[in-house]
Amino acid sequence: MDNSGKLLRAAAQSDEAFSKTLRLVLSDLGMTIKEFAESSGISPSTLYKMIGGERSPSLDVLRRILRAVGGIERSEPGDFIAVIAARHVLAEVVERSITIEGKEILTIEYPATTLEDAIVASVRAERDGAKAIVCAPIVSATIERVVDIPIATIMPRDSVTEAIRLAARKSGI
Repeated sequence: MDNSGKLLRAAAQSDEAFSKTLRLVLSDLGMTIKEFAESSGISPSTLYKMIGGERSPSLDVLRRILRAVGGIERSEPGDFIAVIAARHVLAEVVERSITIEGKEILTIEYPATTLEDAIVASVRAERDGAKAIVCAPIVSATIERVVDIPIATIMPRDSVTEAIRLAARKSGI
């Protein structure tokens, strides 16, 4: 059973089982709570409380955890497009992968609320092996100066999915 399945089963059993399983899954993924918080869009304090058994995950938080774990497990270095945006925008992204010309392309979310967060996220995404980055127009010019991978912007009139398609075409994947 994959880690997402283990977490789902543990969540159905009890809060204690979920907290223990989440701790084991993070260890299995080789991630710290802070790193997982960044990739899942969940605050580190919320994750610490869940792992410590002080808090039960809401349905929204459980979904975010499962999406993040699934995305991390399925991604191979260089086989994904990074989406850098505010948490509320990332919450709108339902698809963790998109099919373009018969090829499935994974997306990994990098939450950012400030320009500095976006710069750090873009460097991290490139280091993680992203083929391209999708971000807001307000940060795209700065990020283009920092990384050496293609950048596609999320335009208000377009959907995030369309920006991911553009990034895939730009990067050649």
